[in-house]
Amino acid sequence: MTLNHFLARAGLTSRRKAAELIREGRVTVNGQVQDNPAYRVASTDVVRADGDLIEQPESAYFILNKPKGYLTTLSDERRRPTVVQFFPPSVQGLVPIGRLDKDTSGLILLTNDGEFALRMAHPRYQVDKEYQVNCFGVPDDRDLARLERGITIEGKRTHPAQVNMVYASPEGHQATLRIVIHEGRKRQVRLMMEAIGHPVKDLSRVRIAHLTIKGMQPGECRRLPMKDVDRLKALVGLQPSERAPVRETGRAPKQPR
Repeated sequence: MTLNHFLARAGLTSRRKAAELIREGRVTVNGQVQDNPAYRVASTDVVRADGDLIEQPESAYFILNKPKGYLTTLSDERRRPTVVQFFPPSVQGLVPIGRLDKDTSGLILLTNDGEFALRMAHPRYQVDKEYQVNCFGVPDDRDLARLERGITIEGKRTHPAQVNMVYASPEGHQATLRIVIHEGRKRQVRLMMEAIGHPVKDLSRVRIAHLTIKGMQPGECRRLPMKDVDRLKALVGLQPSERAPVRETGRAPKQPR
């Protein structure tokens, strides 16, 4: 990972401020000043900031049931509520894998393991993301087939999806679908539904791979058992975890002056 990411993941500061520290010559790698935030940190490198040794936290993995009304971001210039308020405060460097828009609820994975995050988000690994979609009107068989084959949104065709009709109102006013996709394009499910003429009324992500929303309250954040982490890692071609998960308590890294 890059040096500024390394410092941010250790809980020292944000990536932007970490880059400033690096450019100011306050960070050393193996005893030498390193002023390039994009420097790639090796596992054997010894990193210090203002003379203090910087160590990485143990990898941590959580799942959050995001309520509607919260942004999937670490900060917001307009001070709108973000998912960060649901993060366990004692675990450093957590970031969401992918995003749900402000008006979408449901499951988000959180981790400080960069390689795991990259692979879980990449469509190459075919990780299921299942959504429950309440829409206006009732899509017909032709509409469902278009979604299943792939549909062009914003100039690019989506990958094939799995689509099932769960409910259709007798009056034809609304319907509930289950849609499984492997991509994570911005507002993808909403745009897919708009493209077939049945805009979304309500949207929730109810499953990621084998993990489901069942039994989770809105805003609840759970640490994943290592058996679930290893199952996800196997899905994306990573080796099982070798170290114990990070403890919930502990001293935070010293903040820069």
